[in-house]
Amino acid sequence: MTTFDERLIEQTTGALEVFGIYLGDRLGLYEPLRDETGVTPDALAERCGIHPRYAREWLEQQAVAGVVEVHDAAADADARRYRLPKQHAAVLLDREHPAHLAPLARMIAGIGGVLGEVAAAYRSGGGVAYARYGADFRHGQGGINRPAFTTSLVESWIPALGGAADKLARGGRVADLGCGQGWSAIAVANAFPHAHVLGVDVDPASIEDARAQARAAGAAVRFECADAAALASEGPFDLVMLLEVLHDLARPVEVLASVRRALPHDGAVLVADEKVAPAFAAPGDALERLMYGWSIVHCLPAQMAEQPSAAIGTVIREDTLRAIAAQAGFGAVRVLDVDGGFFRLYELRP
Repeated sequence: MTTFDERLIEQTTGALEVFGIYLGDRLGLYEPLRDETGVTPDALAERCGIHPRYAREWLEQQAVAGVVEVHDAAADADARRYRLPKQHAAVLLDREHPAHLAPLARMIAGIGGVLGEVAAAYRSGGGVAYARYGADFRHGQGGINRPAFTTSLVESWIPALGGAADKLARGGRVADLGCGQGWSAIAVANAFPHAHVLGVDVDPASIEDARAQARAAGAAVRFECADAAALASEGPFDLVMLLEVLHDLARPVEVLASVRRALPHDGAVLVADEKVAPAFAAPGDALERLMYGWSIVHCLPAQMAEQPSAAIGTVIREDTLRAIAAQAGFGAVRVLDVDGGFFRLYELRP
């Protein structure tokens, strides 16, 4: 049994190694390391535009941490050649691979930049607005969701909703609320080229990112910076998606009520939210620990920045979601029998 002090040292080591991944991702250091022959510190420095001394130290740290391999550890420090194992490339470089987790490092960095503000919010009872977490968190959150939103969403999640895929294929209308950087809306537009797709988010920077991504992908999506509670005026929609969004809403009942008004009698809502345990228990499993970790430093403070707030935090359990849906006027809530990874998938019907 690992004692608590040993556990804390291990976690500190892990946090520092996450910062190493952040530097590698942010500075583009991993891509050259795909080279099977390996890369020296000087070569990495030249290719990526960093100082050779930093290149050497970072490569040594990555090798010691087991992230990269070194061909000859006994060679002179500047002559050693380093490479990225193929199995690590999916995690660090392949942005649509299900194992791609490098964006977590950018999320952690974004949180680190505002921890002082989070501490102040704990004392005042206020919050920390989403925009304050900055570009690192925004890109990290968009990147971590991208694999599921560009593949599973259109391949299995939407098809699991009775009739929704057929409607979109015939030119139906879909709204993606809290669309972030737009990966989900773009995937839907690409998979259902006849559908009319609207992406909505309250964060202006996210909407600008989404518009740029859509242009690059040649996707016909309209992105608008707007309050999701005003969706009813844009309806009707055959499908409305709230993907890892509902728990973050300050007024979830009001938003879902607007969504309900924007649906025809046979419309559907797809909700993807955290796959947490049915009830609170302590100590919790790894997923529960992860979700509470996000909650105390990001989700709850961001929600508290807007008042009045439901202040759900990250850990939205199934009974809470069902209660919110009922208050908003939905008659049926079904948990989809589909693998959502970290997400539990719900179908809401009028």
